[in-house]
Amino acid sequence: MGFATLQLTAIDCPQPLRLAEFYAAVLGGRIEGGEDDDWVELHLDGGRLAFQRAEDLTPPEWPRADRNSQQLHLDLTVTDMDAAHARVLELGARELDVDEDAHAGFRAFADPAGHPFCLCRA
Repeated sequence: MGFATLQLTAIDCPQPLRLAEFYAAVLGGRIEGGEDDDWVELHLDGGRLAFQRAEDLTPPEWPRADRNSQQLHLDLTVTDMDAAHARVLELGARELDVDEDAHAGFRAFADPAGHPFCLCRA
């Protein structure tokens, strides 16, 4: 048995409010913090995501294991992959690995700050 509980996941980014708004549009939840804040939180039913200002962030490269590799990514379960795919692009994500014919069960994207995340079939 562990001795700690997970408080939140913090994500570095140049514009904390902008990234919080992106994930709020994808996941729902309530944002605490504003445009001038260096720390903005997204409160979700299952926990919290925090977005911390990092002006000179170098986004990770997908997929790379040698340099500028991802250090973590979020897997988000969706029931309608095609609708979710279109929506995240509309919100400012960009495609990383979206081989739609492979039926891999997931598609990889970069959020507006360049962090990888995956949409996964329910």
